[in-house]
Amino acid sequence: MASKDTQRKKGIHRKLAAILCADVVGYSRLMGADEEATIETLTAYRKVFLSHIASHSGHVVDAKGDAILADFASVVDAVNGAVGIQRELAEKNADLSDDRRMDFRIGINLGDVVVKDDVIYGDGVNIAARLESLAEPGGICVSRHVYDHVRQKLKLEYEYLGEQEVKNIAEPVRAYQVLLNGGSATERRGTARRPTAALIAAGLALCLVLAGIAWFAIERSGVAWFAIERPGEEMAAKPVTAAPEDAMSSIAVLPFQNLSGDAKEDYFSDGITNDIITDLARFSNLFVIASNSVFIYKGKSVDIKDVGRDLGVRYVLEGSIQRIGGRVRLNVQLIDAATNHHLWADRYDREMSDIFAVQDELTEAIVAALRVTLTEVERSRTARHYTDNLEAYDLFLRGRSYMRGTRQTHRKARTLFDQAIALDPDFAAAYAEKSLTYFSGLIMPMSRDPKVVKGALAAAERAVALDPNLPFANARLGWALFANRRHEDAIAAGKRAVALGPSDAESHAQLGNILNWTGKPEEGITHIERAMGLNPHHPFYYEFYLGLSHYLLGNREQAIELMERVVTRAPYFLPVRRHLAVLYGEVGQGQQAKAQTTEVLRIFPGASIEDERARCFYRWEPALQKRFFDGLRESGMPEGEPGKEPIEMDG
Repeated sequence: MASKDTQRKKGIHRKLAAILCADVVGYSRLMGADEEATIETLTAYRKVFLSHIASHSGHVVDAKGDAILADFASVVDAVNGAVGIQRELAEKNADLSDDRRMDFRIGINLGDVVVKDDVIYGDGVNIAARLESLAEPGGICVSRHVYDHVRQKLKLEYEYLGEQEVKNIAEPVRAYQVLLNGGSATERRGTARRPTAALIAAGLALCLVLAGIAWFAIERSGVAWFAIERPGEEMAAKPVTAAPEDAMSSIAVLPFQNLSGDAKEDYFSDGITNDIITDLARFSNLFVIASNSVFIYKGKSVDIKDVGRDLGVRYVLEGSIQRIGGRVRLNVQLIDAATNHHLWADRYDREMSDIFAVQDELTEAIVAALRVTLTEVERSRTARHYTDNLEAYDLFLRGRSYMRGTRQTHRKARTLFDQAIALDPDFAAAYAEKSLTYFSGLIMPMSRDPKVVKGALAAAERAVALDPNLPFANARLGWALFANRRHEDAIAAGKRAVALGPSDAESHAQLGNILNWTGKPEEGITHIERAMGLNPHHPFYYEFYLGLSHYLLGNREQAIELMERVVTRAPYFLPVRRHLAVLYGEVGQGQQAKAQTTEVLRIFPGASIEDERARCFYRWEPALQKRFFDGLRESGMPEGEPGKEPIEMDG
């Protein structure tokens, strides 16, 4: 064995380093499709890596092809650099079509490495490379050593992936996913973005309730859509599981695997998954986990027992789907999560025109296998049938896949829904989702245009007229009615949505928030907590809704605790900061109150009492209006000028 002196003479030495490994997902596919465009994008994206690595005192060891290897003296610097990289690349990817976006995976490990001629070797590097392969597209995966160093130092959330057996490493590696890309389009890819001036300003000047309306997850696309939440923080750090006492009646439907070999077909497999969840959610004696809580498992190898324990369910349905020409193949299996025992499995190989019949048969088989007791109404209610036009249905599923992130994607979704409606003018579900796309107009950019809420109402009313028993059509109508200040009608529509879809988390959350704002927070809490149980990895706005309930009921400490969580997860969501300013003042924490208002004004210089008054729904209760505005005034919020737009938007 060579001595240390001999090693030094040969230019070899050891050091402890934080190692970052990264490469491009699907690089060969991108090169095969368009070499020049891929190289151009890679060159631009590599500059992003080099910039962030340098700014965090890192050192690029190798950058050949699509791979990048770097080391850092500080673990905190390595993780901060990686987060900055993925956030900036997410912004750049938002401007590319789905088939041209370039996603990197990043793995970070802390370990002892051997250095020779400015190249690093050893298990420390190998583990970082294996962690990179475990990361999601657009994501970051770190080792336990990294996690232990940064978890108390960085305001990030992490998901434990368990002990991973990785190639050529003797001991299992404990891996953690940095929750950076949970709100992506199809594979939880990194579509999350840093708040730009337009996005920030978008939500800031809205009436509080309309802000609450707009910052919600599009459950049935399997995607959480937020403009201003911290990237990847739409999932609750500590899931709330509230399955019914009869655990035999609880189920989670995992995202169906797309076996087509084409990632562009994900919208179809995701759409079918969501439709089945929607079908099951209409049975009152079946507890069904919401879409954006199950889609965190997409593309992952999971232990069914862990899934059942995490989501609080007894049964898990998993499967795969393949569309070939005019045929569709669906393989499914129902598993007892407690025992890992396969209760039932089936294969459906049908003409594409039979897709709705397949979904109905599958739903009936699950209900029968779980011995779900049906009410008389549920027995008599006909199965959901969206449309007889398969091209319209395909456009509808494509439209849902665009229900995320930006004004442009929502416009694209609306165009696709309009195309579906043109093919089938009686397509109720397409009208319902079209209604939802108008809400993006409320926040991207900021708008006081009455045509926006009127457009949402017209589409939702048409949807319900065509299919009064469609749960999410009634839910969309509830929002639209409330945005048009028809409070009692909004409550009625919201309650009908919940009655038609008892396990639909978003319907419960929406109704709870409407009840809050119409002076019924006691009822609101019931529905919001139910939503949290149905959606254990719930988005941040559920906690805001619940905090608002407690604020209205005078439970200040509970309201503060909930809203402080929201600020951590969504620091640019200003309605929560405004309420915290009022609450801190009410409990004698004047400095904290002023700090919240200072932050509001820093993010949104146009904020004022008058601007809030023009948009706020506290008008229904003068005492609450006075409480809110007096609290804002005490915290240092300026009065402002009535009727004046506080900030110019660039469109």
